[in-house]
Amino acid sequence: MSRRSAFMTSLLLAVCMTLLGASCSRSTEPTSMAAAPPTPQDARVFDFSADHAGDIPAGFSAGLTGGGEPGDWQVQDSGDSTADQVLTQLNADTTNARYPHLVLSSFAARDVDVAVKFKTLSGEVDASGGIIFRYQNPDNYYVVRANALEGNVVAYKTQNGKRSNIGVKGQGDAYGVEAPVPHQAWNTLRVVAKGSLIEIFLNDRKLFEVEDHTFDTEGSVGLWTKADAVTQFDDLTIKAL
Repeated sequence: MSRRSAFMTSLLLAVCMTLLGASCSRSTEPTSMAAAPPTPQDARVFDFSADHAGDIPAGFSAGLTGGGEPGDWQVQDSGDSTADQVLTQLNADTTNARYPHLVLSSFAARDVDVAVKFKTLSGEVDASGGIIFRYQNPDNYYVVRANALEGNVVAYKTQNGKRSNIGVKGQGDAYGVEAPVPHQAWNTLRVVAKGSLIEIFLNDRKLFEVEDHTFDTEGSVGLWTKADAVTQFDDLTIKAL
């Protein structure tokens, strides 16, 4: 673990102790480093290249869980040579329990393979990018996110507006896994959900699995950020399984 990641983990544990009067779960080592399977050939890919700059991409709807200001989702020029246009969440409201998201309105499935490239640009409260799946409404869905400040990847369920960690399979209630998430650089997050089993990948390596039965029906998929994270997304890839 990097010195910054270790500091952030210690700080989070201290906050938990202060607020709850008890120890909190912490991230564990990855339970796998297996190579990710190939992307399904017939997957649907959204690269935002044909969308109008300054707008939300066609077919998507914005939502917000928690408090604070709504997200500001815009298609923009990428600003680098690796992509043409990208999708960016621009609102840097520092409200901690604030979860802007964008979902694909026309899609619904229970079992899915979803991947996205993301780049965290800024954020002092949070610097992350996430994938939403089995989305029912702004208060009920699964999300997996990768955090550049904490250096970890965590799976959550948001139920009735309350977000809670889903423990790593085989590791009790561990708070996701430690993993380098380079800041201001492109990363690829991927989720494969089949029934109650959810497999989680970062940068073409499997990191861990979780199991949960809370949302066992079809739902939409989408993108997620937290608090003041300003994050770019590209090549959202979706396949119903």
